[in-house]
Amino acid sequence: MPVAASAIYFLNLRGDVLINRLYRDDVGGNMVDAFRMHIMQTKELGTCPVRQIGGCSFLYMRISNVYIVIVVSSNANVACAFKFVVEAVALFKSYFGGAFDEDAIKNNFVLIYELLDEIMDFGYPQNLSPEILKLYITQEGVRSPFSSKPSDKPVPNATLQVTGAVGWRREGLVYKKNEVFLDIVESVNLLMSSKGSVLRCDVTGKILMKCFLSGMPDLKLGLNDKIGLEKEAQLKSRPAKSGKTIELDDVTFHQCVNLTRFNSEKTVSFVPPDGEFELMKYRITEGVNLPFRVLPTIKELGRTRMEINVKVKSVVGAKMFALGVVVKVPVPKQTAKTSFQTTSGKAKYNASIDSLVWKIRKFPGQTEATMSAEVELISTMGEKKSWNRPPIQMEFQVPMFTASGLRVRFLKVWEKSGYNTVEWVRYITRAGSYEIRC
Repeated sequence: MPVAASAIYFLNLRGDVLINRLYRDDVGGNMVDAFRMHIMQTKELGTCPVRQIGGCSFLYMRISNVYIVIVVSSNANVACAFKFVVEAVALFKSYFGGAFDEDAIKNNFVLIYELLDEIMDFGYPQNLSPEILKLYITQEGVRSPFSSKPSDKPVPNATLQVTGAVGWRREGLVYKKNEVFLDIVESVNLLMSSKGSVLRCDVTGKILMKCFLSGMPDLKLGLNDKIGLEKEAQLKSRPAKSGKTIELDDVTFHQCVNLTRFNSEKTVSFVPPDGEFELMKYRITEGVNLPFRVLPTIKELGRTRMEINVKVKSVVGAKMFALGVVVKVPVPKQTAKTSFQTTSGKAKYNASIDSLVWKIRKFPGQTEATMSAEVELISTMGEKKSWNRPPIQMEFQVPMFTASGLRVRFLKVWEKSGYNTVEWVRYITRAGSYEIRC
């Protein structure tokens, strides 16, 4: 694994070093002079956050009136380095509150040095959880007079969280009613031709959870993904169940997910954080179920008139419906007058975005709606320029529907006290970049 940092510097806007920490001996202590001379003095700070000077790479970020600069001499994990900076700043704020600026660093010099020793070891980030670090770095920072007061949260078990893997959840939680809410939220990205053929399509999704569970529960989530079903059938020595399965791409998990168990059993097992969090993200590129098809027809009648007809077909089930449907049909800038006829909803001309905006509050499944518009244009004396037709854009939200076909097969909650839980599952599909050429 590439290192995240060989050294870290905190500079003010003049380039003066406020505090620094060397983690490896492969960079010199004067490397900040190269950053000051080649980047700060040449006013190239806003061009790119990663620069190479000589044999070293400089990764920097500005927070308030402080530049945080990470220096590495070998191949570095850039994303990890920037993530470390963001988490470190959040940690510092949790100790001394208010804004993270030059005065805060000067007032908390010793505390920041102590934290820098704990949160990175030989260039590799360690635990940056404020709740855990406050258990054994108990020094209080000098708080800004404008900072909020620290919250009096119950102190978690230090031994369990520092040595175990449950730093995201404290012990002793008790709820009168134990509930789990799970939302699968998807965004459909589409580029469709004017004749209805799909040119590009994919779905990005995330699973959001809200847990109100007592104790330290262990949750197990089963989805209808192809690999998971095949692995389950293999472990149970029986043929896989028939039905639609999907292939998930680019899957990322919350830190609470047991990756070892996922790699061996292909099931999502985790001890959830308390409250709301994002369990996982994914992408689908094949087998996408489009909720709508749009068929536009645009005729230019001479120099001053246009006829526009747009038909929208709902492909979702007859018992389903879409909410907040908006169709934006672009028109030329010289539009002077418009008239509409719609079978559903209302339409109007929005001059600020040069579009006809057609809104339908509720669109039932397996139905279609049409909009016909006549557009009058201002006649120009000069040579007529060809109108480069931008794509039609669409917005919508379809509850209890997933464009990917992803479904929750089971959601099991186990806790040693054996209490009963109530599980709620909801599906929502929204328009991401949903565009139709016209």
